Amino acid sequence: MLIRARIYAGFYVRKYFHILFNCVIMMVPWCIHVGGVLMAYFLKVAKQQNRTYLSIYESFYSPDVKGTKHRSIRKLGNLQSLIDSGIDDPIAYYKAEVARMNEERKLKNANAKINQRLIGEVSPEKYLGYFPLANILNTLDVKDHFNYMQSTRYFQFNVYDIFSSLVFARAVAPLSKHKTFHDVLPSLLNEVDFSYDQLLDAVEFLGSEYQKFTEILTVATADNFGIDTKHTFFDCTNFYFEIDKENDFQRRGPSKEMRHDPIVGLGLLLDANMIPIGMRMYPGNESEKPIIRNIINDLKSQNNINGRTIQIADKGLNCARNIIEATDKCDGYIFSKSVKQLVDKEKTWVLLENDFHDVLDSKGNIIYRYKSCIDNYTYEYKDENGIKHSKTVKEKRVCTFSPKLQRKKLMEIDKMIERAQRLRASEAKKEEYGESARYVNFVDRDGKKAHTVLNEEKIDMDRKLAGFNLLITSEYKMEDQQIYEAYHNLWRIEESFRVMKSELDARPVYLQKENSIKGHFLICYTTVLLIRLFQFKILNNEYSTSDICSFIKEFKVVQINDSRYINMTRSSDFITKLSALLKQPITNYYLTNKQIKMMHTR
Repeated sequence: MLIRARIYAGFYVRKYFHILFNCVIMMVPWCIHVGGVLMAYFLKVAKQQNRTYLSIYESFYSPDVKGTKHRSIRKLGNLQSLIDSGIDDPIAYYKAEVARMNEERKLKNANAKINQRLIGEVSPEKYLGYFPLANILNTLDVKDHFNYMQSTRYFQFNVYDIFSSLVFARAVAPLSKHKTFHDVLPSLLNEVDFSYDQLLDAVEFLGSEYQKFTEILTVATADNFGIDTKHTFFDCTNFYFEIDKENDFQRRGPSKEMRHDPIVGLGLLLDANMIPIGMRMYPGNESEKPIIRNIINDLKSQNNINGRTIQIADKGLNCARNIIEATDKCDGYIFSKSVKQLVDKEKTWVLLENDFHDVLDSKGNIIYRYKSCIDNYTYEYKDENGIKHSKTVKEKRVCTFSPKLQRKKLMEIDKMIERAQRLRASEAKKEEYGESARYVNFVDRDGKKAHTVLNEEKIDMDRKLAGFNLLITSEYKMEDQQIYEAYHNLWRIEESFRVMKSELDARPVYLQKENSIKGHFLICYTTVLLIRLFQFKILNNEYSTSDICSFIKEFKVVQINDSRYINMTRSSDFITKLSALLKQPITNYYLTNKQIKMMHTR
């Protein structure tokens, strides 16, 4: 019986070995071995909602799953569209194309020596510093909502997967979308499974609905971390584009970088804890003054802001309509106002030495001085229909003086006077004076060249007002120093713009489609949101934005075998303290798969 069993066993082994051998021979045109790993292109035929879609996929060995995985490298479209384009049998056509691609790859690697180790195209280092942002995004739990948003589209990819990958890539190495796809995404810890064309399609889709996606993120932030809208901070900036021709969205306007390229504007709203809760984009030639009203009105209509809020913004947002509409909605405001634009009576009050209180440093030096008054002020404006609106409000005005600001302003005035004198000597045209024209009187001499005279009275007044600032507010019961401190927290929103422009390299922008541009800035906005939540909600504002961004970019690992990584990050006091605070082994030289997975699932 034993001998018979062995004979039968030998028969079946030979039989199935023969079948297996034939199968391998049949696959030769479709598969090749690279470094001992089976690689192949194949045609994927998928059906979705009564349509048949074709894509070219690549199979590859993944050490994460210790087996074969697949990724899309080329999206071909639906079967009927391909037939309409003139291809009689798209499936047969692209099967032949896949066979050709596999043959090309086979020939390309035919001359490679079996045991020769070559330098890889992708760095062995993997970015790991984004793990706190990944954990926060997981906590926000917005993936299902992104899936709902794309459910009406016939995408063959997951928008959220592309979105989250681009957010993490923007945090660790901000580059163009093309370089991000080819250089950064392969170096994230988790591999991506989408093509470059799919990435671009996802960015455009994100931009087409960026206000809804922003709302999803704001509601998730409120539900999981809480938002405080008793005070809301608002400011605008703009971003330039490396293009010559304007369009409906990219328009020439007053660039923050003093460039002449087309720009787009971006308004950002923060809550009292400096967490981003709203974003709006607008053409570069439009006024930024209505943007604060639009964002706050939208947030209130979406129930993301409840109750009374105090709007805090710089002088650029200070206008009669914003003040009237805020008070009509029972909201408040703290705005800056230029002392140069005050009437003579108010300028006289500003310059009076009476009633100032000094705030000193530890050495007895003046940090700033302040005084205030309360009075009724009338504001009026005309709406789009030419209807005049007028309202008298009770308002506190807090005048402040800063010796540091005075030194800065006097230096600026001296530079403008020097420029004006140089242009006068060269008999320059009026349009060449720029901002220095404020200190020059132009006198026309019978249609000949303009004669210029320095406006000594204007220069003298500006020198006197240097260092002074005026804050106007509906919160007349609020203490002067509280008003000052609330307003000066605006530097946080300016820092958010600096993070977006410098750390995240959001400018210059090379995208051209309006929705792609909006999608790009949604990704930048989300990255700032996650960094701010990490900084304020997890780290309790104990570390600077610069330290946090440096850690995210520099914390990298290299996998040395299936279960172990080497930590490539340099030691620092910040990382040591961060390790203790997060209770994560980020100071270890060796990291195991289990430790890394714990970081990403915390």
